[in-house]
Amino acid sequence: HDFAVGMPDYPEIIRVVRLPDAAGANFGGEWHSDVTYQERPALGSVLYAVEVPPRGGDTLFANQYMAYETLSEGMRDMLDGLKAVHSAARTYGVNGRAAQDTTGYTRSMNVRPDEKAEERALHPVVRTHPETGRKCLFVNRSFTERFENMSVEESQPLLEYLYRHASGEIFTCRFRWERGSVAFWDNRCVQHHALTDYAGFRREMHRATITGERPH
Repeated sequence: HDFAVGMPDYPEIIRVVRLPDAAGANFGGEWHSDVTYQERPALGSVLYAVEVPPRGGDTLFANQYMAYETLSEGMRDMLDGLKAVHSAARTYGVNGRAAQDTTGYTRSMNVRPDEKAEERALHPVVRTHPETGRKCLFVNRSFTERFENMSVEESQPLLEYLYRHASGEIFTCRFRWERGSVAFWDNRCVQHHALTDYAGFRREMHRATITGERPH
């Protein structure tokens, strides 16, 4: 992860921790695909439950094959060939959400906002999975800024529609964690959302992310 420092003995693993009194933002607390601001976003991620609350703390997953395939033919035709700009500025920039968070995950995780978050990557709005050959929607609320050659304001109405559509309940499943549970997901065709419904309890997960290929 570019902005969350890994464990001293295992730098490729980050501790995803939320303390009982945390009241701010939650790491992964909105629908997203991991690190799509990179030129080669994650192929997948592995999450291991070290400590879980007695209730809550589930993770939602949304199938982006289905999100694309249930769009109208006209919408699919319009999106095919479009590209979108991705960056981490809103979340991890020097003026982003993490920099402003004083009561949430940044206290318990070594999160370091940085100017590197201003860097941009350009990805297709609809990508083709390199193994299955299926098309899937590839925009997310955390890191997609705008469409190529369009302003943020011009892009926002359609992006908002796609964000809502991509996380539609009919496309989702819910993973209920137990201590020792492991989840491994394909970041190329799945979005996920870590729920923040366990105030007063501690939660700790360990995460490793696998580098993927340039989306096409």
